[in-house]
Amino acid sequence: MKNIKTEILNTINSPDDLKLVDKNLLTQVCSELRNFIIDVVSKNGGHFGASLGVVELTVALHYVFSTPDDLIVWDVGHQAYGHKILTGRREDFHTNRKKNGISGFPKRDESIYDVFGVGHSSTSIGACLGMSIASKINKNLTKQHIAIIGDGALTGGQAFEALNHAGIENSNLIVILNDNCMSIDPNVGALKEYLLKISTSKTYNKMRNEIWDLLSSLSKVGDSAKSIVQKVEQALKVALLKNSNYFESLNFRYFGPIDGHNVSLLEETLRDLKDIPGPKILHCLTTKGKGYDLAEQNQTKWHAPGLFDKDSGKINITQSKESVLTKYQDVFGKSIVELAKKNKKIIGITPAMPSGSSLKYMMEEIPDRAFDVGIAEQHAVTFSAGLATQGFIPFCNIYSTFLQRGYDQLIHDVALQKLHVIFCLDRAGLVGEDGATHQGVFDLAYLKCIPNLIIAAPLNEIELRNLMYTAQLPKGQPFAIRYPRGKGVLKNWEVPFEKIDIGQGNTISEGNEIAIISIGHIGNMIIEITNEFKSNNIEIGHYDIRFLKPLDEKLLHQIFKRYKTVLTIEDGCLSGGMGAAILEFKNEYNYSQKIIRFGVPDRFIEHGSQKEQREECGYDKKSVINKLKELL
Repeated sequence: MKNIKTEILNTINSPDDLKLVDKNLLTQVCSELRNFIIDVVSKNGGHFGASLGVVELTVALHYVFSTPDDLIVWDVGHQAYGHKILTGRREDFHTNRKKNGISGFPKRDESIYDVFGVGHSSTSIGACLGMSIASKINKNLTKQHIAIIGDGALTGGQAFEALNHAGIENSNLIVILNDNCMSIDPNVGALKEYLLKISTSKTYNKMRNEIWDLLSSLSKVGDSAKSIVQKVEQALKVALLKNSNYFESLNFRYFGPIDGHNVSLLEETLRDLKDIPGPKILHCLTTKGKGYDLAEQNQTKWHAPGLFDKDSGKINITQSKESVLTKYQDVFGKSIVELAKKNKKIIGITPAMPSGSSLKYMMEEIPDRAFDVGIAEQHAVTFSAGLATQGFIPFCNIYSTFLQRGYDQLIHDVALQKLHVIFCLDRAGLVGEDGATHQGVFDLAYLKCIPNLIIAAPLNEIELRNLMYTAQLPKGQPFAIRYPRGKGVLKNWEVPFEKIDIGQGNTISEGNEIAIISIGHIGNMIIEITNEFKSNNIEIGHYDIRFLKPLDEKLLHQIFKRYKTVLTIEDGCLSGGMGAAILEFKNEYNYSQKIIRFGVPDRFIEHGSQKEQREECGYDKKSVINKLKELL
């Protein structure tokens, strides 16, 4: 693609600088901003398509509103790259998602322009409503509050709850619906069809445009004309949408749909909306990946493609010994298809992550038994519970960090009723560049306290398959299997399924004075470490506990009777996790051994590579080896 000079963008270090730009040059600003995002992300990685789709909207927002006094909240914050660049972070943008660099999401302690931290979806309307009510209480009636929701976030239940509340509060709230028909994968659900109906109705749009021109002239006449404007506008919507405008039924004034890539139209419309009191919705039609042809054509692939050549579009694939290994996600996806073909009761469920979780394989091969429910984790869990009451066996695949959003449903709707739902917790442990909002480090701790729940973590891909097989056997109970993001360790994992005895750990190697207890994929690092010590004639015991609940107490008794020192290691938080469970066991049975725990300390871990994050937390390979040498 052609390089576009950034001569105007280079002069913009704040929204105040942007306001000095002639209105006729805003299209050029958008071109420069879009090219800048493409250039930097291609070299440094990060989310891609979402921010390209809101370039014009971002420029118009900061051109019209007086930020940071006016408050802008971005839902699903990977839309906000342009926002960051225009608000003083252009020169730091190359550090995006890198350790000690800027975050890939809006972050309150990073900038006064980031008024609400995001990363999980569907929160913008509720947060913005809270801000608008605060301004109302403070008698600040001119302050503007703008929530930009898109990339599938309106499929989340929390967004509907906030709309329902906002409609009865006469606060100064603007909700901008960035309608691109996408989250990471294509949007699903009745709301998507409803929005499509609005945006594609030729009759509606033709009459709307004609009447809109008439209303524009009438609005200049005076106060009496304003009532005519409102009546005609409402009659138009009632007649053409058959009184089905969802947003107006909630007491929002609905505007649109308009072209979300026409910066002049956006600028004019936003200025008009500033003067209209009460809650308002502006419906903008946008294209995810706008301005980069390949990203427009394959929006899922280019959501976050990694490094790529911006001219050829070739995505860089790092060649390494891991290149022949399979991702845990694909092992799950292929294994559930294999299991579902044998067991007709198996159902696959994901909240808007069919590609990321690899449930897409089942959706392609067995579409009538695989469901994408949208970004609605609470619903995904309760929907699974309902299926389980009728004898089906749902595999509910949710990223670890997102199951936090369905915690009440997990306890009340599944565990309390002892329903046979299998939770496959993808992206467990430290996840790297997505940072604090996406770390899957709390699951072992927040699951451990729930009765009736089995909790397991596979050491490798074969164990993932076997745990999935074991979990779906008859007379099962709630079962959680957590596994990490990325590659496994085995070249040959497509072997026949085998049943694993629930609650049984595994002895990997025996030693003399020191034992290490691990759970999950991190145990492969311990295997490497113990093998290195073994080559120097030092025997260290290694035990894969495999099940956090129920614990293999028989194996633990053997360990505590044999070894003087016990180390625990987990890719999860130390507070309440596997190491804490081992401490509880030790105290209950009055063992005296010293226990040294490795894991995530009691703080949020920010963005960086997974290697850097493990080093920060002190459970990387080097740190464990140094501790062993110290003990020896």
